[in-house]
Amino acid sequence: MPIRVRPTALLLSAVLTVGGLTGCSAVAELLADCEGSEGRVRELESLAILDSRPEGATSPSRYEDVESGCWADSGDVAVYAQRTYAFPGTQAEVLRHYRTAAERDGWKASSTPVPPSAPGETKGLCFTRTEDGKTALLSVYFLSAEDFSFDDYTPGPEFASGAGYRVDITSDVPGTFTTCEDTY
Repeated sequence: MPIRVRPTALLLSAVLTVGGLTGCSAVAELLADCEGSEGRVRELESLAILDSRPEGATSPSRYEDVESGCWADSGDVAVYAQRTYAFPGTQAEVLRHYRTAAERDGWKASSTPVPPSAPGETKGLCFTRTEDGKTALLSVYFLSAEDFSFDDYTPGPEFASGAGYRVDITSDVPGTFTTCEDTY
């Protein structure tokens, strides 16, 4: 009877052997995942800033709830929670609202516009907050039709005028970034 070896078992065996022979802790970093991050995700989901919005802003269909989760890439692990809104007013009104709301909640504003913008133009805001050794980044940024295409979503009439934007909180698990500039 022939012996069958599953490819996954073979790969895992090779990784563990190489890691053991080289003494590298890099193997453990590459295998980092989101296990145990559920509590931190729930913490982010409950932050009031995600529900704060300028008067008249709405949650479009398919984006009614907080989207949240964890991602792991090359040993970096981060959790996130985000909300998407449509607003009939201007981008300036959105930015003004979140500057006030974020600072009231203890978030510290970045000294440079994020994402990077042309002089005199702000395409979004970024704030940081550290609690119990965990850094969280709060970003508010505007969405284009291309951004929605990544979600396989065609923007509805609520995006025909005004500003579509996202409020995103990302937190390290632990210590992969500490400033807004680290993420762009």
